[in-house]
Amino acid sequence: LAALLPITAPSALSRSAFASSSSRSLLRMSGGVGFSSAEAVLPTRSDLTDPRVWLEDVEGEEALTWVKERNTHALSAIGQPEDNPLYSRLLDIMDSKEKIPYIGRVLNGLYYNFWQDEQHVRGIWRRCTLDEYRKDSPAWEVVLDLDKLGAEDGVSWVWGGSTILDEGPDVRKDRALIALSRGGADATIAREFDLDAKRFIPPEEGGFEVPECKSRFSYKSRDVLLVGGAFGEEEMTSSGYPKSVYEWQRGAPLTDAVKVYEGDKEDVSVGGYAYLDRGRRYEMRHRSVTFYTGIYELLRAGGFARVPIPEDADMTTFGDTLLVTLRSAWLGHKAGSLLAAPMDEFMEAADEDARRGLLRPLFEPTETRSLEGMTETKNYLILSILSDVVEEYEFHRYDAKEGRFLLERAAKGEMGASASVSAVNAQDGDAVWVISDGYLKPTALALSDASAPDDREPLKALTPFFDATGLQVQQHFAESADGTRVPYFLIAREDMPLDGSTPTLLYGYGGFEISLTPGYSANVGAAWLEKGYAYVQANIRGGGEYGPQWHQAALKEKRNKSYEDFEAVAADLIRRGVTSAPRLGCQGGSNGGLLTGNMLTRPSAGSTLFGAIVCQVPLLDMRRFHKLLAGASWMGEYGDPDTGDWSAFLQNYSPYHNLSPDGSYPPILFTTSTRDDRVHPGHARKTVRKMVDLGHPAFYYENMEGGHGGAADNKQRAFMSTLAYAFLEQVLVGSTRAS
Repeated sequence: LAALLPITAPSALSRSAFASSSSRSLLRMSGGVGFSSAEAVLPTRSDLTDPRVWLEDVEGEEALTWVKERNTHALSAIGQPEDNPLYSRLLDIMDSKEKIPYIGRVLNGLYYNFWQDEQHVRGIWRRCTLDEYRKDSPAWEVVLDLDKLGAEDGVSWVWGGSTILDEGPDVRKDRALIALSRGGADATIAREFDLDAKRFIPPEEGGFEVPECKSRFSYKSRDVLLVGGAFGEEEMTSSGYPKSVYEWQRGAPLTDAVKVYEGDKEDVSVGGYAYLDRGRRYEMRHRSVTFYTGIYELLRAGGFARVPIPEDADMTTFGDTLLVTLRSAWLGHKAGSLLAAPMDEFMEAADEDARRGLLRPLFEPTETRSLEGMTETKNYLILSILSDVVEEYEFHRYDAKEGRFLLERAAKGEMGASASVSAVNAQDGDAVWVISDGYLKPTALALSDASAPDDREPLKALTPFFDATGLQVQQHFAESADGTRVPYFLIAREDMPLDGSTPTLLYGYGGFEISLTPGYSANVGAAWLEKGYAYVQANIRGGGEYGPQWHQAALKEKRNKSYEDFEAVAADLIRRGVTSAPRLGCQGGSNGGLLTGNMLTRPSAGSTLFGAIVCQVPLLDMRRFHKLLAGASWMGEYGDPDTGDWSAFLQNYSPYHNLSPDGSYPPILFTTSTRDDRVHPGHARKTVRKMVDLGHPAFYYENMEGGHGGAADNKQRAFMSTLAYAFLEQVLVGSTRAS
């Protein structure tokens, strides 16, 4: 481990020189000059005229010319990632043969893995037996080679997953639908694949092939496919997802498929699916009315019937048992509870009083404990619980005679580490994969059984990809503006001087009830921690770390709570002497890009708290987000700009509208992808262009592939990661080109 460098804070002169030289360079390369000062400030909260809408034309010639100019500018200022030793280091990590080949499926006694490395850039789908998998170097059988397929088709295919035809435990699984996307987009094509012959089944031989679209599909039977999204714009919701479900008979043209279910245009999405669960066959339909509300319908003897649960609840099944997870209080049970009930009796119950008597709580939250997730094996329901963001597990065994779950054992994890448990094959037995890791603990994979989870057979383990000697993990709590305690993890050297001199990177997300939990990141370790710098992960409101209430505390008009929490963590790091504003950077992507965009424009953040910002695949224009790609689906999270929500609160956290000529903004790097068909690249494009028009420095790089993940293969991932870390180091350390 490199010794902590004797770093001093950059002088005001060096920071102002950086800003002025970057501004001049950016203005020279802004393209399409000619805005007056009055036009440059648009749009604002009060004047919504947008002179940069042309940048929303994703593949328009003028827009792409501008993108290429910005890319050239960023690389000339920050440096070519391939010339940075870090690029080779990160690529070696990503392509390493020492990575754990995780098993995605077990079919017909064979264990399937999807793998990418330097020889298999886009990846191979492969399989082997369990005995072979136990070996250090298994002899894999290649099932599908995406690089070879892409060369044959002349398309840059990216793996999108598989859907298996499951006709029961005694029937061989020989068919799958393979989803493929161009460059990593959300839109995919799906082709039926013969698992035995290891080839696609062409339509002329009766194979299903779903055209490129944002589709939903599921086998109803061997010869019937439930599919949505492949029938034109009229059959899509305003969010760009399927609005209807069709039954498609094998051998018939797609145009002959029959519509069997339909939602509303304003719904987020509609889907239909069929599956086997411990010998019971289910067919379900689901309308996602908003991102957090929906309606489930279950096929019964007399047809489809609505499952009588709250619209904001989620449901699944365990054999003949209904499992319900609550987002709001219901029938005497708290939000965040997990409830179980016998499915048939529950569906037949006459009223809510009768249903109340059938419900049994399996988990009830407290102020510090929340349900993070659950895993099913044949006989066990395994609950993952967070207690102040420290993991706990409960193993509930289903007693068929009594018709209920019995809590058999519980286990508590350690701070700064995590363990995930998943079924090897939930329909066949209780074997589980146990994956354990932590911020400083390389990932290890073991095989165990839900009946004796402490007895583990070690299978695979990462070699350390960075030197963690002298590093430690600490958990602290910052006090937000309203007094709320906000947890965060600090990973830094044990002997870190508390004099504000340590370059520190603060990461956050804070949305969609997604929890940020500890995990081993070789990239963070190699690019940042090994150099003596500090890394921080903030568990701000909007996430799921404390259950639905933690998420709902930052919805819509309360979004400012997420930003206040993040600012509180930043201020706490400075107060503790971990770092100082010129040495503190922040990073976030997608909804986290909206977070970091607000850290740019909020007067309480900006240069007051941060020396550099990395804003990745972001939402930034909150006036038009609902009109761009999948944006309409997120109105349940943010609000509806076409209503009073705009003036009431949305305008307050729309970074694009809050940029001003006299703002004090730290250096910022925006990254996105042309192929991102979830969050429109226009968000980042327009914001950067506005900053340039206002005379503020900004760096921008748009990958021409990659989808919402920002990269399509390991070379692109290493490129984008190196660019971000090089920018952060150059600005926060102030030692090289960008400073």
